[in-house]
Amino acid sequence: MTATENSAQPDLPASLGLDSADPELIERVVGGLAQVEDLLRSIVHSDVDFVDQAALHLVKAGGKRFRPLFTLLSAEVGSGIDEKVVTAAATVELVHLATLYHDDVMDEATMRRGETSANARWDNSIAILTGDFLFAHASMLVADLGARATKVIAETMRELVTGQMRETVGPRDDDPVEHYLSVIAQKTGSLIATSGRYGGMFSGATDEQTDALVAVGDIIGAAFQISDDVIDIASPAHESGKTPGTDLREGVRTLPMLYALEDDEDPRLTELLAGPLHDDDLVEEALIRLRKSTGLDRARRTLDTYVDRAMAELEVLPTGPARDALALLTRYVVERTR
Repeated sequence: MTATENSAQPDLPASLGLDSADPELIERVVGGLAQVEDLLRSIVHSDVDFVDQAALHLVKAGGKRFRPLFTLLSAEVGSGIDEKVVTAAATVELVHLATLYHDDVMDEATMRRGETSANARWDNSIAILTGDFLFAHASMLVADLGARATKVIAETMRELVTGQMRETVGPRDDDPVEHYLSVIAQKTGSLIATSGRYGGMFSGATDEQTDALVAVGDIIGAAFQISDDVIDIASPAHESGKTPGTDLREGVRTLPMLYALEDDEDPRLTELLAGPLHDDDLVEEALIRLRKSTGLDRARRTLDTYVDRAMAELEVLPTGPARDALALLTRYVVERTR
């Protein structure tokens, strides 16, 4: 039995709208994801038992492994999945996992992927240090891929940190909507864009094709965040599997809220969105008002424009199973909100 068979598996690609993708391509990608999973578990292993527990905490919690999946799918545009592609895919996932440890500290989160967050299980210092530990291992992995790959991930980390800092400070004199969209491009889009770049560059895709994969990753990354914004408001718990109104409880102003405030059509909603809501009745009232607002419809229309942009970029890629799968993944971003 392999390590991945004996532990939590990443979700199958079918869970991301890929159920009608080419079966042979899916078989290759699933095999690649299994290799990524094995590499993640081996690379973060430590002989110090406590460090090992903390480092594997989120790895074992699983997740969709969207970033490695996007790397592997992008590689199918070129010559396909090989050892370098798998290493690159594991690198982007390690960077992502590291940011989650840090995010949970900043957000004072208590749960992550159905498990107690590291900061809640241990403390903030351990969570921060574990994130740093994963960043270090990501750097070790990417060093084996060469100077160009190392520069790419360094630039990506700069974007991630810049986005987080801008989100923490807030829009100040910037337009709130434009500020929000640029922040999610940095915080979410940049790493998925790098996933596409790695998939293209390590599979021998042309520069034009790799640039298209970067653009698609950047767009899809931001679109996923917008779709999460919509789901947090529009979808009942039994449909989404998540408790609606999480952003309201945390005092986070997402795109539908910003649009509703911009339209200034409901003074009571403006009052409710002034800060975090800790009362369940107030959360429910805000959700009802947001569902009736123009903000939710405007966010959905914005999401549609992102998907249209991504589909246009996909036209650069050669026709075939890889492009078809990437198109399915792109359409899923919208379909998950319906």
